[in-house]
Amino acid sequence: MDLDRTGLPGIGLQHVLTTERGRQIGVISHHTGRRDLVIFDKDDPDTTLATVVLTPEEANVLAELLGTGRIVERLNELHRQVEGLVTRKIPIEAGSPYDGRSLGDTRTRSRTGASIVAVVRRHEVIASPRPDFLLQAGDVVVVVGTEEGTSAAAEILQTG
Repeated sequence: MDLDRTGLPGIGLQHVLTTERGRQIGVISHHTGRRDLVIFDKDDPDTTLATVVLTPEEANVLAELLGTGRIVERLNELHRQVEGLVTRKIPIEAGSPYDGRSLGDTRTRSRTGASIVAVVRRHEVIASPRPDFLLQAGDVVVVVGTEEGTSAAAEILQTG
């Protein structure tokens, strides 16, 4: 796999991924926030076969879909490397004291030593949510830490 990055004056950046089979897929990141997904002709890499224009929101959703597997893969690798590390999925139920409140309000990391690494909302994965991220009933919070720390995090998120 090869990844090339090229500045496009007045436009933004172009990243082109060359797969093991020699196919080239590009992403053009415009200064405006728009992203273009580009498929290049295998026989003529200067010719595009298709271009899909994505809004910033569409690009984020696509990135999350493509990156979700990598998050799970990394967590699994950590489990193999670090004895005693566990991952726990904690649902935010209606009536939770943190339904509608920010992640930072939970102070989970400082209170338990466990880290919130993602939030699953409907079918979307929000990796590394910021402290100002607002939790909602129906969210599933993914926590990594010791068994004791993740259990304490579940207690905090479910009962306060």
